[in-house]
Amino acid sequence: MTRIAFLHTGAVNIAPFGALAAELLPDAEVVNYLDDRIVADLRNDARAASVPGRVEALVRAAAAGGADAVMFTCSSISELAAPAAAAAGVPVLRVDEAMADAAVAAGRRVRVLATLATTSRPTTGLLRERAELAGLSPEITDEVIDGAFDAVVSGDRATHDRLVGEAIERGAAEADVIVLAQASMAGAAEAVSVDVPVLTSPRPGVERLAASLA
Repeated sequence: MTRIAFLHTGAVNIAPFGALAAELLPDAEVVNYLDDRIVADLRNDARAASVPGRVEALVRAAAAGGADAVMFTCSSISELAAPAAAAAGVPVLRVDEAMADAAVAAGRRVRVLATLATTSRPTTGLLRERAELAGLSPEITDEVIDGAFDAVVSGDRATHDRLVGEAIERGAAEADVIVLAQASMAGAAEAVSVDVPVLTSPRPGVERLAASLA
């Protein structure tokens, strides 16, 4: 049986990715790895340097446990996928890569929305990387949504979703496509209706994972 490993930085992503795997990879066995301090530690100068080694250790653990592929469900660590894959000898996919490909193909003006600066920077970098590969030169802007991360961490999902929804509406007035940088933002898009595509990473990411294992 194929075994896939999801590496999470927040427990909130375990259930939705499990559901997507059950739908899109019904014959695969899923194992979850979680370090729920990574995002906080990336914002801490004294601890940020520890993150690459911790991520690599988790990927090595997944490989030792028989994982055929690993997916990072957090955009904040997407830059660590390639070195971790090389170190552990197992394919490591970035959840947001498929979304980035769709975004740069969707229009010239791309607006990135994030609830953390530590996620906004790697997401805009990924978009530029995928645009260059596609021979495109989009105009990429970003907004870090003040208060949304603190709201969701405190358990106030309603406030998080409201703030994200308001940012989607603001961005839609100035962009051809909206990119939600964090997988945990995906639910907020469901309550908003705008005239431009609003792209989220979980489903296209797991679809690409499934295609890679086919």
